[in-house]
Amino acid sequence: MQKNAYDLGLDRNCANHTALSPISFLERSALVYPDRASLIHGETRFTWAQTYTRCRQLASALALRGVGVGDTVAAMLPNTPPMFEAHFGVPMTGAVLNTLNTRLDAEAIAFMLDHGGAKVLITDREFSATIARALELMHNSRPLVIDVDDPMHEGGTLLGEVEYEVFLETGDASYAWALPSDEWNAIALNYTSGTTGNPKGVVTHHRGAYLNAVSNVVTWEMPRHSVYLWTLPMFHCNGWCFPWTLALQAGVSVCLRRVDPALIFSLVREHRVTHLCGAPIVYGLLINAPQALRAGISHPIAGLIAGAAPPAAIIEGCERIGIDITHVYGLTEVYGPAAVCAKQAGWDKLPIGERAALNARQGVAYPMQQSMTVLDPETMQTVPADGETIGEIFFRGNLVMKGYLKNPQATEEAFAGGWFHTGDLAVIHPDGYVKIKDRSKDVIISGGENISSLEVEEVLYRHPAVMVAAVVAKPDDKWGEVPCAYLELRDGASVTEAEIIEHCRSQLARFKVPKQVLFGTLPKTSTGKIQKFVLREQMRSASAIE
Repeated sequence: MQKNAYDLGLDRNCANHTALSPISFLERSALVYPDRASLIHGETRFTWAQTYTRCRQLASALALRGVGVGDTVAAMLPNTPPMFEAHFGVPMTGAVLNTLNTRLDAEAIAFMLDHGGAKVLITDREFSATIARALELMHNSRPLVIDVDDPMHEGGTLLGEVEYEVFLETGDASYAWALPSDEWNAIALNYTSGTTGNPKGVVTHHRGAYLNAVSNVVTWEMPRHSVYLWTLPMFHCNGWCFPWTLALQAGVSVCLRRVDPALIFSLVREHRVTHLCGAPIVYGLLINAPQALRAGISHPIAGLIAGAAPPAAIIEGCERIGIDITHVYGLTEVYGPAAVCAKQAGWDKLPIGERAALNARQGVAYPMQQSMTVLDPETMQTVPADGETIGEIFFRGNLVMKGYLKNPQATEEAFAGGWFHTGDLAVIHPDGYVKIKDRSKDVIISGGENISSLEVEEVLYRHPAVMVAAVVAKPDDKWGEVPCAYLELRDGASVTEAEIIEHCRSQLARFKVPKQVLFGTLPKTSTGKIQKFVLREQMRSASAIE
């Protein structure tokens, strides 16, 4: 057999091959733009040279405490400089960063610290009550606890052995970190919501984090030195990889401890914020904020929005207040966003309602993701691109996790057939764009007919009084189950159940119209997603009493 001449004597070596890792972006920005702003947090300002130094100090201090390859460093932090620095300082040691959801209870946090084997925990004193209890509940040995004493927050107590800034001082600013020996090495551990049993630990790698950080830039056409406001929690899918994206583009991170429309608009105005991300609920708060808060803001703002299917009304509302929305889609298992509703020429000429409906689709794979498609989960064949035939969304490529930590069965199930199974039900439109119809667990089957809860929610969001909507199944003796709507109204708005039902009847088939409408504050995750499982439990309990 004739040998391939291009394989002879042309092997990889340290001169022509290095592992892909997003921590390399930090080194470059510190070298090329040392005096450019990197982080703004209240009165605190850091440059890229300073951030690089602080990250190396963090890595060195961790290494001196025995942290290295395969160890886990957990972080219970809001969107502050220490959280940003952890995204570089931790992987510089070869360790894995586990960002904890700050809204979880002590039991969930204790499980994650135990399951992930946290050797170190960096925690803000805002969460001291939860962390103190979590440490008591742990079965494994207590990790080294490092307190962040942020002057931007009052209250809470210090629980740890050392304060963060003091800990940094023990590290070497010239620490000789190295790229991973293999880009497949784990960089982060993120836990799923765990709505049915214990959460699963999603393990991601350096290669995927690098490529998704680049994908963010390409997808969003994000300019160098963009000013990014952290309306998205950095604990959520590592902030959709944006800590690494901002290092790549030498952008400015404007920190935000909590989502508050008054504070957001103030920071946008003061720092001329150009980019922000968030779930539909975040944009809903901005859209419905008093107009006076937006006074003096005339520069363009780019926004990424993600959700199973953000309502067209939200996208339309963002356009009205000057936020140019790009819709992305993904899951924790695919590094956050791994698909985008790429805008096409001519869409901007369409009426705003039609444009919003087009932009509400999940779209196509991210530039660095190999493929996203809709398959019949039984046959694993692609469904027709007719906008009608429902299948399940599947991903394949470099922006897919390594797997679930210590859970081979769940990993095998997730990758069955050579694709990652999302559990999201969708169709493919004739132009190749994917549109979610529902989560498989959220489909309502009424009298043998499938009802998409998202379709009903889209109609509910069109009512001027509705700010947040969720539709779940209500047990029914005749039909098996019927739709029930939970609504959160805009401030000062008033509407009756009968008016909502009539609104739905004018736009939906009768069997899809909610049979009951309930009003109140809807339960949400820390990232703004409505917790439908809580509503389903409430509905089941109420129906059992009836």
